[in-house]
Amino acid sequence: MPMVCLSDFEAYAKKHLPKTTWDFFAAGADECCTRDGNLLAYRRIHFRPRILRGMSVIDTRTMLLGTEISFPVGIAPTGFHRLAWPDGEKSTARAAEAMKTCYITSTYSTCTVEEIAAAAPNGFRWFQLYIHRNRALSEGLVRRVEAAGFQGLVLTADLPYPGKRRDDIRNSFQLPPHMTVKNFEGVFEGMGSCTEYGLPPNSIDPSVNWNDIYWLQSLTRLPIIVKGILTKEDADLAVRHGVQGIIVSNHGGRQLDGGPATIDALIEIVDAVQDRAEVYLDGGIRTGSDVLKALALGAKCVFLGRPALWGLTYKGEEGLREVLQILHDEFRLSMALAGCHNVSEIDLNLVQFSRL
Repeated sequence: MPMVCLSDFEAYAKKHLPKTTWDFFAAGADECCTRDGNLLAYRRIHFRPRILRGMSVIDTRTMLLGTEISFPVGIAPTGFHRLAWPDGEKSTARAAEAMKTCYITSTYSTCTVEEIAAAAPNGFRWFQLYIHRNRALSEGLVRRVEAAGFQGLVLTADLPYPGKRRDDIRNSFQLPPHMTVKNFEGVFEGMGSCTEYGLPPNSIDPSVNWNDIYWLQSLTRLPIIVKGILTKEDADLAVRHGVQGIIVSNHGGRQLDGGPATIDALIEIVDAVQDRAEVYLDGGIRTGSDVLKALALGAKCVFLGRPALWGLTYKGEEGLREVLQILHDEFRLSMALAGCHNVSEIDLNLVQFSRL
């Protein structure tokens, strides 16, 4: 059976992954209302397509902070890729490089930043950072990331504490003994047992605040992007603190259950930012038409979380390339059918909202 859409990869992953791994990847917080809402929100948005526009030439390229990518879909930071495929994040990096798009590597990767950079030396990569209570660890990691040639630093700001993911608790989820959070390998030896997420309990610093943007700016010349913003108030604060990008994100519904779908939060954030920073989005993207809707509402680019893991589960680098190629082709087709020759023509006039 050919893989026709992203749902086919989801079904394959659910069938072939161990239950505890599938549940970890699929988990949302509490009752999963926000996780599921990310998907359902796209159904309330409809197109206002334009016709007879001469659609023989279509250009899907766009720019992220001055770097060209082949189409406005990147790979969001997710942890523990070796749970999906033996080469883990190295395969992810190679797929992103082949498709000429951006890959945001997670702090919780099962390959080191140096291994990931070596696997795809010409790739376009940002690094997602959690700030740890031991600030020297985070500082050292930032310096390693910059030395390895990463081109942006993505601060995840919505996790002072991990959300309550019921299936992980029921399954007593643990990383297998042969896997580690590779960037911290050996650091925590002799410090007691690690948690289900591979590090000692309470490693992440819950005191992180806006002043830590300035601290990060003192450590690196990399552009700083803040991930996890859902309100216009925080978007404005981010810009006032000098960030270059915002990722509208609710952590895939894994943190505060009952928060808005990211596509619903996007409009007020774009309106608040007013081109003072680039605005991106993750959460709920499953089709090329979803990508088109997000761009129409003001996102510069979207990032894939769970579907990237499904692609890795299917065939590693090749499977993830297939996922990205399907989305690219669907996005191009949606542009053509909606009457958009290039991404600069995609705007708010292209969509309307259901009254239901």
